[in-house]
Amino acid sequence: MNQVAELWIYLSATPLFGLTATIVIYVLVHSLYVKLNQAPWANPVLWSIVLLAGLLSLSNTPYPTYFSGAQFIHFLLGPAVVALAWPLWQRRHELARRAWAVLLAALIGGTVAAGSAVAIGYALGLPSEVLLSLAPKSVTAPVAMGVAAELGGIPALAAVFAVLTGLLGAMSGKYLFDAVRATEHAARGFALGTAAGGIGAARAMQVHPDAGAYAALALGIQVLLTSILMPVVSRLIGG
Repeated sequence: MNQVAELWIYLSATPLFGLTATIVIYVLVHSLYVKLNQAPWANPVLWSIVLLAGLLSLSNTPYPTYFSGAQFIHFLLGPAVVALAWPLWQRRHELARRAWAVLLAALIGGTVAAGSAVAIGYALGLPSEVLLSLAPKSVTAPVAMGVAAELGGIPALAAVFAVLTGLLGAMSGKYLFDAVRATEHAARGFALGTAAGGIGAARAMQVHPDAGAYAALALGIQVLLTSILMPVVSRLIGG
């Protein structure tokens, strides 16, 4: 027990703690996720967040101490998103035939995703800073933070909204698609990538290669449309 206590004191006081805790917890949760046949409610990202938050709270570990080690995993988010281009390249001829339909679907889907969230928040009387942080919720957290800062929102809050949106989409997508009888993997994946950002695209990639490819395409388009159009629309409305 003394050796275990000494090891814990050492790990919790060094950057190695954040990296080790994140990898160990995710591997364990993902193993359970696979054993449960990738049930949506067992999403490994969700349960990793829950367990890591509990661990940090119980051990009184400040978040900066944790992130000093976990930031290496944060850095890998960039290469991971870029790697999503490979399944798109494999389907480039098919995507070229559907280019206009895909672009129109992405524009309508992104507008509905952002507009409905802002409209509901406005109806509930949320402050303008929160509404502006809510608008880019359907893209990856780093992009949402940048767009929110440009709009005058709160970047940290935008990241929380993006993660929550992705988790809700990844967990509920299967049941919603089954309810409306949407059976085509490409359509299901594109919808997840449009509405649920990076976490939704990761879920689609686990389900089927076609779903993952179209989810990655939708995510990429949403990042471009959100980054370019949302600040322009905001200025037009505000000015």
